[in-house]
Amino acid sequence: MDGDVAVGVKRGSDELTMYSSSPTPVTANGSDSKKQRLDESPPSRVLHIRKLPNEVSETEVIALGLPFGKVTNILMLKGKNQAFLELGTEEAAITMVNYYAAVTPQVRNTPVFIQYSNHKELKTDSALNQRAQAVLQAVSAVQDGGSPSSDPGVLDLVPPPSPVLRIIIDNMFYPVTLDVLQQIFSKFGTVMKIITFTKNNQFQALLQFSDPVNAQQAKLSLDGQNIYNSCCTLRIDFSKLVNLNVKYNNDKSRDYTRPDLPTGDGESVNKDHSLLGTPSGALASYSSGGGYSSSLSLSQGGGAISPLSAAAAAAAAAGRVALSGSGVSGVLLASNLNEEMVTPQSIFTLFGVYGDVQRVKILYNKKDSALIQLSDGNQAQLAMSHLNGQKVFGKVMRVTLSKHQTVALPREGLDDQLLTKDFSGSPLHRFKKPGSKNFQNIFPPSATLHLSNVRDAVGEDDLRLLFSNSGGTVKAFKFFQDRKMALIQMTSAEEAIQTLMELHNYDMGGNHHLKVSFSKSTI
Repeated sequence: MDGDVAVGVKRGSDELTMYSSSPTPVTANGSDSKKQRLDESPPSRVLHIRKLPNEVSETEVIALGLPFGKVTNILMLKGKNQAFLELGTEEAAITMVNYYAAVTPQVRNTPVFIQYSNHKELKTDSALNQRAQAVLQAVSAVQDGGSPSSDPGVLDLVPPPSPVLRIIIDNMFYPVTLDVLQQIFSKFGTVMKIITFTKNNQFQALLQFSDPVNAQQAKLSLDGQNIYNSCCTLRIDFSKLVNLNVKYNNDKSRDYTRPDLPTGDGESVNKDHSLLGTPSGALASYSSGGGYSSSLSLSQGGGAISPLSAAAAAAAAAGRVALSGSGVSGVLLASNLNEEMVTPQSIFTLFGVYGDVQRVKILYNKKDSALIQLSDGNQAQLAMSHLNGQKVFGKVMRVTLSKHQTVALPREGLDDQLLTKDFSGSPLHRFKKPGSKNFQNIFPPSATLHLSNVRDAVGEDDLRLLFSNSGGTVKAFKFFQDRKMALIQMTSAEEAIQTLMELHNYDMGGNHHLKVSFSKSTI
């Protein structure tokens, strides 16, 4: 047996009944006495891996062997925290064992032990090993596209190119914070630094591990996966950078090795790093949907990635995001409102940027506060994360989750001040159509607004005048090529919020209603 391991699955006579090797196994990182007996355990392309962390995935084990050549089979013994890995050639296995004799192999930041098995090939029951086979097929699709060769004549150890990953979030319907990324990626090793920024209207991040091998494992397991069901898809590639220079610890960037850094101006970090060049690499082949990422999604069930439960819990505790179906109320309490200026309609318009508002109730005995009911808890969390702390009509608005599950409508005839309004049948809901582009264009309040559905006859001067008359000052304006869309920049986010509340769905005549949303661009 390999050490003290027995296989806990009954097999037929033509199947592998147990894995046997010498009583004193050779380990890649064992004691000197074991290394001295190297000649007593002949090399094999089947390797035995011990002391794996709990809940380890097939992809993480396969990642240990990928730099050395083609991985042809795997058997997980999860109850024993062990696995058997078969490489394409014996030479590749020898290279792997020799490499890990000098560099301690780690999975999820835990040292593991690797040794030869006396078995020359790994026979597995395909019916009992379907998940592993699906993962192997997915990895093979990538390897066939140009991975390190396992041919003994040309075998060359190709270590991971960098400890820094570039992460792009596609279809970002819900906010992904720096803390969420840290929670997800720390499952694969020590995360040292993270920088987040927006480039080409996409949320991106640079994340540095302490070890390039951890970065490779994270990339293998997470590339192409969704953080939340059907959205927030991770696109991961190695960065050309090998070290990140983080100046500030705030919600845009973090150096976990330097807790003494100042918070600084998060915006300056954002701008500095948005100028970084796009690394070359195979990202396009992953995102095309025809290779590894789509296959891996299927083999893992196609849902949200498993590390997220902890990440979502942490993010929800910080008042940012929640998983769908997590039981979070869809009702928000907005307080410190300017009661002379706000109406149920204006609240509906502002919060409607982040979700489909069903009902709004301004409190009768506290008119600077309102209850806002959105379609679900995700939309409520999204609105809260973007609007809490924003200045609206001269006052800093506070937004928290309400203990209420719904907003009750008053009995007919009792709401003489029109403080409650039901918007459940409103045609202005931005997100009721599945797959709408609005899902991909959700941004925090900013001084720049995106205008769409502009009528043909309306020019720049008309729009400048319209927005100036709403109490703001227009600093810059730019039409898109088709002149049906434009960007307009106010002097502040507060002015932009005010003009959005007043002018979204403004009737421009000829059945053209102006659509207004926040933009991440500047003019």
